[in-house]
Amino acid sequence: MDNVKGIISSKEVSGIADYFNLYRRIKQEVEDKKPQGEKNIKIAILSSFTINGIKETLFVKCWELGISPIFHVGEYNQYAQEILNKNSGLYKSDPDLIIIFIDIRTIMGEYYLLPYQISDEQRKDLLGEKLKEIQSLIQKIEENSSAKILIHNFELPSYSPLGIVESKQKFGFIESIETLNADLRNAFKNDSQVFIFDYNSFCSRIGKQNIIDYKMYYIADMKLNLQYVSELCNEYLSYIKPMLSLSKKCIVLDLDNVLWGGIVGEDGLEGIKLGPTPEGRPFLEFQRYLLSLFNRGVILAINSKNNLDDAVKVFREHPYELLKEEHFAAMQINWNDKISNMKAVAEEINIGLDSFVYFDDDKLNREMIENALPEVKVVDLPEDASIYLKTLMELNDFNSFYVSEEDKKRGQMYAGQRKRQKLSKRTIDITEYLAALDMVVTIEKANSFNIPRIAQLTQKTNQFNMTTKRYLEEDIKRFSENKDYLVSSIKVEDKFGDNGIVGAAIVKKGEERWIIDSFLLSCRVIGRRVEETMLAYILEEAKEEKEKTLIGEFIPTKKNIPAKGFYKRNGFKLVEEKDGVGKWEFLMANEYKYPEFIKVDKK
Repeated sequence: MDNVKGIISSKEVSGIADYFNLYRRIKQEVEDKKPQGEKNIKIAILSSFTINGIKETLFVKCWELGISPIFHVGEYNQYAQEILNKNSGLYKSDPDLIIIFIDIRTIMGEYYLLPYQISDEQRKDLLGEKLKEIQSLIQKIEENSSAKILIHNFELPSYSPLGIVESKQKFGFIESIETLNADLRNAFKNDSQVFIFDYNSFCSRIGKQNIIDYKMYYIADMKLNLQYVSELCNEYLSYIKPMLSLSKKCIVLDLDNVLWGGIVGEDGLEGIKLGPTPEGRPFLEFQRYLLSLFNRGVILAINSKNNLDDAVKVFREHPYELLKEEHFAAMQINWNDKISNMKAVAEEINIGLDSFVYFDDDKLNREMIENALPEVKVVDLPEDASIYLKTLMELNDFNSFYVSEEDKKRGQMYAGQRKRQKLSKRTIDITEYLAALDMVVTIEKANSFNIPRIAQLTQKTNQFNMTTKRYLEEDIKRFSENKDYLVSSIKVEDKFGDNGIVGAAIVKKGEERWIIDSFLLSCRVIGRRVEETMLAYILEEAKEEKEKTLIGEFIPTKKNIPAKGFYKRNGFKLVEEKDGVGKWEFLMANEYKYPEFIKVDKK
């Protein structure tokens, strides 16, 4: 793996030719030495035209992230045949992600350049039939594969043969494609397996006059300029990262010249640049977008060399300071070095350094963090503050396939966590502290409401996770519909607030024994004996069905050390150990009780 990263870092990439070169070198290294990526993914790409360069570029970008990819690329314009044939190379490749790239010229055929050769009704019928064909193809994929499906929508033309009266038509050429895009979006809005890639917006961002190299279009039917393949692959990574639990969780921010312009310790509260002025607007709008990320569940934290009192005064008194103290899960504002502060932030929030994205205007500080803590993603913040917002908006590290209610409330949950920490410092005895929280744990079998959150927890939870098996929403739904599985979620409330659904368990039922497939809990509630409550519930359910034993497995990873020893501490006996993986057994004849100070509500 280090050799592959060395190959990538040794060459400055300036164009598509560099990606082809890196692809050949990495492929040779992989074939010779067979390095293993930290994650693996199988990707299928189906297209209606020639797509040279996408596989090669995405291959390099995956390895850059530590991902080992395997590709299946469909034959030229054979997407329908591959999808309809259940014995095709598409299904034999058993992909995790299927990318479908059909272009609007293929959809409309000769009517793309002669749209008014047919009537409005005929054009409506044509595009309606094409939508039905796409829906039918997607349905066929879903029958034969559990892969995530990413289908492009269609580029809106930037021209019309009717010129300036195009918008006056009853059902014009451009409006017809707008309608097709809207219908495509609505058709799969509630399908968790299918996502629409907004190719039209991508083309607008690039510039629709640039998206096609017409010489290559006529020679080789290439409808995407090779110059922009790299940017398209960056967009695909927005979907690949959450699939492989590589999304980031927390933005760590410097203060001076990041959240506001100037140095508060020197310029004072009135002197910093923040507000509806030419100098202050870049920072105000940067904060607005940070707040929007906070509202969808991204954690915010501070790592700043500064006087605490000066910074707090800005949070409390500046009229245009949008981000307040309660928006930050951790605030390391002192004169310690940035590396120590970053470690302190990770410890306080209780998440890994690889979950962090760091913003700092000082290049030296950025280099220090990059060298000392390579797990942290350090943003190369531009010198011009007017580009801060654009830089933040272009990050694709915070995506997830589902935004839960727990995500939306995460900021409030961390504010409650700080109050719990204050209580724990005032309370000497741990049992006394836990009892004082007045916890209520709600255990609920999998249903349409909690299935997306259960899947999300399997993808994101690392520390208290006995097996670290990752599942998609479709997998959890399949388990829940199988009578041979018990799938449950755990919700925790206390006097400081609602933590939401923070845990999950998946148990395979057998004739005389049950086997725990997944048993996991968010780091926010580790150590509050919620895990014991969850185990007591599983044992209670197993005893009701006259089972004799419960089997639990612990598969060690770099991150799940907090889960090690849980089975041993709770009455399980080690019955097998191989390659570090332990298999533990609990006999149902043994007694196991719920913690007395936790109220349990079972649904």
